[in-house]
Amino acid sequence: MADMWWNHAIVTHVLVALFGMGSWISVNSLWVELPVVVNILPEGWNLPAYLSVLIAFGNLGPVAVTLTHHFAPGRLNERLVIHSIQALAVVASVFLAIFWSRVTTVAGELRSVPYLLLAFVLSFVCCTSNVTFLPFMFRYPPEYIRTFFVGQGLSALFPCIVALGQGVGKLDCIETGNGTESRTYKENFPAEDFFWFLFVMLTVSALCFLALTYRTVKPAEDNKATQAPDQEQEQKEQGEGHLLQNGGSPVSEEQVEVVKQAPAVSFWTLNNIYLLLLLGISNALTNGVLPSVQSFSCLPYGNMAFHLSVVLGNIANPLACFVAMFVLLRSNAGLGVLSLAGGVFASYLLALAVLSPCPPLLGSNAGVTLVVISWIIFTGLFSYLKVVVGSLLHEAGHAALLWCGVFIQAGSLIGALSMFPLVSVYHVFHRAQDCVNNCS
Repeated sequence: MADMWWNHAIVTHVLVALFGMGSWISVNSLWVELPVVVNILPEGWNLPAYLSVLIAFGNLGPVAVTLTHHFAPGRLNERLVIHSIQALAVVASVFLAIFWSRVTTVAGELRSVPYLLLAFVLSFVCCTSNVTFLPFMFRYPPEYIRTFFVGQGLSALFPCIVALGQGVGKLDCIETGNGTESRTYKENFPAEDFFWFLFVMLTVSALCFLALTYRTVKPAEDNKATQAPDQEQEQKEQGEGHLLQNGGSPVSEEQVEVVKQAPAVSFWTLNNIYLLLLLGISNALTNGVLPSVQSFSCLPYGNMAFHLSVVLGNIANPLACFVAMFVLLRSNAGLGVLSLAGGVFASYLLALAVLSPCPPLLGSNAGVTLVVISWIIFTGLFSYLKVVVGSLLHEAGHAALLWCGVFIQAGSLIGALSMFPLVSVYHVFHRAQDCVNNCS
């Protein structure tokens, strides 16, 4: 009875979701906790610029993995790499919780060297996860890819909820003899407690991956024996992706290696290129461009609008992934329409950021409602799009999931680097000042 419970599909889905949660929870946690650490670390509000650069350097991991797959195919042990980077992340989170506030004198100035070094290590792990976690999921049928993306959505939601409980960025406007001034409340618990939470989540993710590697695998021969000859021929014609459809069960390492080495139809078809471009663009917008200007688009309408946009947007992410588990849009035209619809909301939010601190409908409930709904729909549409594209690429084979991770990471990097000079160098966007009429 215990063995039947352990090998139930629901348990697999839970393990996969928690495994996927560990992919980006480190970087998401670093961003969420910035309002707390900037008040203590000597870099102050220049810290986000440093963090963006460190995340960019974290792409050395995906480059190394991709080059290894290209020049030494079949030599990279994905399980070993995943275990290694997960262990590295867990250790780094422990050191972060202990040493994050320590400073060191560099070239005559105080610098938060431990925080920056550990932030780079965690960024390296997160970036590398896109080109290792996704190819590992090739062992499972397509429905588990959707569960994996649900877990990635949770990697943004969980830190956000904890940060709200911490009271990050909570302030009031009070009247004083010198006029209206902002008063920032002290957090309910310190940053080190938040980083210990990160350690727990990373440990849970690592343990779930370990559990996945020890689960019972049903022999593929059981299913092959019941297949008709025409079904087997159809699978061969459709390429390597269908060789692993093992009745909803994960397959063994040996079966995966056989599929990797089997002759396959060329991956670089117009359809697959189209899907990868959609994936790259969607991740550029959701992971790079729009997050860089979220505060500019929301804060003019008040802190409540900003918090609702962040929280409800992060809820829309796993919810859209969950919907994709039951409703999968396979039409290329439909996916194009979906991306255009998401682009309309992205353009509106970018326009609000450009017009900050005096966007339209300022001071009205309609303005608050519209910006919050726009963030929810934008996040939901592109989250659904990413899951659908990931599921379709799963059917194209192991190499397709590797390139899926590459385009996710490349899109995110291009989006972030394109916004960095606009936000931090040329100051195209202007932040609204708290408790001040910025448009008088």
